[in-house]
Amino acid sequence: MVSILLRLGTRGSPLALVQARETQALLAHAHGIAPERIEIRVIKTSGDLIRDRALSEVGGKGLFTKEIERALTDGDIDIGVHSAKDMPTILPDGLVLGAFLRREDVRDALISPRAASIAALPQGAIVGTAALRRQAQVRHLRPDLKTILFRGNVETRLRKIAEGEADATLLAVAGLKRLGLIDRASAILSEEDFLPAVGQGAICLETRRDDAETNRLIADIDHRDTHLALTLERAFLGVLDGSCRTPIAGHARVEGDRIVFRGQILKPDGSAMHEAIRSGSIAEAEALGRSAGEELRVAGGPDFFAG
Repeated sequence: MVSILLRLGTRGSPLALVQARETQALLAHAHGIAPERIEIRVIKTSGDLIRDRALSEVGGKGLFTKEIERALTDGDIDIGVHSAKDMPTILPDGLVLGAFLRREDVRDALISPRAASIAALPQGAIVGTAALRRQAQVRHLRPDLKTILFRGNVETRLRKIAEGEADATLLAVAGLKRLGLIDRASAILSEEDFLPAVGQGAICLETRRDDAETNRLIADIDHRDTHLALTLERAFLGVLDGSCRTPIAGHARVEGDRIVFRGQILKPDGSAMHEAIRSGSIAEAEALGRSAGEELRVAGGPDFFAG
């Protein structure tokens, strides 16, 4: 019988399982052990069960993490493997984001049988997406477009488009690449026009703060630049109390010993948008994120997200 060294907890979607297997492979290689010694446990989350409503109506991002975090707190698993953009800014007591894997492409992709760009979509076309950020950005670029709720995993949303439930949808390039489905993209959207979600393209590993051995093991697969970028982005999000209820975008990039960042808030209907730009030493990553968040919180004012 194989002795289990670590237990990974993950959602059961095809993309989540790909991310868990990537984590398993990296850990096995880093420590010279058989992958079978790292067990993958599928945990059903509330976000997987509730598919007919927007996340903002039923609890926000935590719906994709709380059951995994409960298993982590209870000691049933050692590591929670998450998409970084699903993580709330405040974690349960005793839990930390101990490592981040190397980030994939952060951009969004347009999926549409009708157009090769957002500009080319017909007047009044329907765009299906569950993300308030994407809804707001689409309507900021094209106020004539209509947006409808599109929940489900990547494959489900691709099927809905194929069946004509909407004229277009938007998906993360990173997820399409990890699933081998990037050929389904009609266009890759420029980051200039379509700033990604905080954390997009990154996989994070959540652990118990006092689990020294697990934290030692995952340190060997922690990607420094991704960790620094997410430190800044999550500090930015934290100031704005970011969740699935607010249209917020942001992306940090490490360039040697410097870090650059662009953040954005939008009215839910896309009618207004504010941006903040920061650059500085990597040692200032968290402070830069907070500073950008404070600037946008003041620029937007207390009623900015009211609609």
